This record gives sequence, structure tokens and C-alpha cells, in this order.
Amino acid sequence: MFTARARSSLYPWRLLVHTGPSLARSGNMASSDLEDLCSHINTKILTIKKTLQLRNMGQEPSLKSVLCKIGHEMFLLNDLLNKMEIEVEHQEKLKNSLKEMQESFERDYNEAQHLCENIPPHLPKAIAKCTVGLTVKSEEQCKAAEPECVKKPTKEPKFIKEAPLITAQEFEGVPAYMRGRLTYVQINGVVQDLNKAVVSKYKILHQPMKSMSSAVRNLYHRFLEEETKDTKGEFFIVEADIKEFTQLKVDKRFHSILNILRHCQRVREVRGARLVRYVIC
Repeated sequence: MFTARARSSLYPWRLLVHTGPSLARSGNMASSDLEDLCSHINTKILTIKKTLQLRNMGQEPSLKSVLCKIGHEMFLLNDLLNKMEIEVEHQEKLKNSLKEMQESFERDYNEAQHLCENIPPHLPKAIAKCTVGLTVKSEEQCKAAEPECVKKPTKEPKFIKEAPLITAQEFEGVPAYMRGRLTYVQINGVVQDLNKAVVSKYKILHQPMKSMSSAVRNLYHRFLEEETKDTKGEFFIVEADIKEFTQLKVDKRFHSILNILRHCQRVREVRGARLVRYVIC
């Protein structure tokens, strides 16, 4: 029997076969690490050389003035950068304030455009007036022009109170549970229909009896019967007026919008004699 040492001495080529590749790999790794170390050391040496050169240059009298000038310019440049940063911050604040102002102008413009596009058709139109020129005219020309400008006096229409439209700010202030899926346009559409019914009713009440037809006279008497001491001097309508003068459906959606109008103080209810009277606030 041979021992392990004896077997290795008898067959040394086996050890070479098994250890050869590992030695080669370790040699390659060592070579790579050595190259990296040499490169690092060379870099440090170059840095030290440049630092020494700069220190020597700073000690030379001929270059001190140049270095002082460079240092002064660097200080001025730093100060200029600080001022630029302050100015940039100021411009950003100014931009934000202008943006807020623009959004406010856009909201006001949209509200004004909406009011312009939704002017009630029953509002009285502007009355044309006779304008007088600034040039001096003779007495005969003035006397000739007077009959043209003179018109028969017209009766001023009697005042009929209407509910103002809901503003966007008021709409946003309505509680979500009350507003539901109703939109701003839908609510103001109901306000316009209510105003239409009010104007139609009180035009009949202001109309002379002689000019009324039999159907209009029946409406006139019904309007008088619906008035109470609580509605004296007020402008109000009932559901029958809404059905008579508008295409509005008196349903669940209508009553939901009425709740919003009561919340926004556009109408209030007066109950009595089995009638609900919607009084314009």
C-alpha cells in the first residue's frame, strides 16, 4: 500500500493537471488588480504634480496679480449669481400672481359671457332717445327739428319682480347632498322658467279687464282667489301657473331644484288653502 505522499510523488503530473487552470485564473486576476493599482497611483501622482505646480505659480510675483484678479472676478461672479437667483425667485412669484389674476379674469369673463348669453327675453328693450348735435343751429332749424323728436308719452311698464340667476359661487356653495347630479345650467334654466311664469301671470293682472278674453279673464279671477294676506304685495306663482305658462315638468327633479333655490334665497314657500305658493324673494 502506498501513502498519499508516495502516490503524489509517483504521479506528479496529476497535480499539475488539476491545479493548472486555477493557477492561470488567479494569475490573470492578480495581473488585472495590479494594473488598476498602478493606474490609480499614477493618477494620484499627476494630481500631486499639478497641485505643486499651482502652488509654485501662486508664489511667483509675476502671477500673483493675475491670481488676485481671477479671485476678484470669481467673487463678483458669485455675487452676480446670487442676485440672479433672487431675481428668478421674484419672477416666479410674479408669474404665480399673474396666473391667479388671469384665472380670476377668466372666471369673471365666463360669468359675464353667460349672463350676456342668457338675458331673459322679457326684459324691456332700450328706448331710443333723440340726440342733439353740438353744432350751433339757427332758430328755424331747431323749430323744424322739434316735431320730429316729439313722441307721444308712453306708459311705463309696471314692475314685475324676478328671481336673479344663481351665480357660480353660489352653486359651489350648495351642499353636495342637495345638489346631487344637478348642473349649474339646469338650475338656472328652472329659474328662467319660473321668471317666465311670474311675468306672464302679472302681465295679465296688470292688463285692463276690457281687453281680456274669456279664458284670460278666468285666469285673472283664479289669480285673485289664490292671493292671501301673507302674499299681499308679493310676487308668487303656483304649480298651475308653471304648467300654464311653461313647458317645465313639476316632478321630483323640479322639487330638488326648488330646495336649492330656497337654500340660495331665490324663492320661499307659503302654504294655505291646499296650495303651495312660490314667492319670489
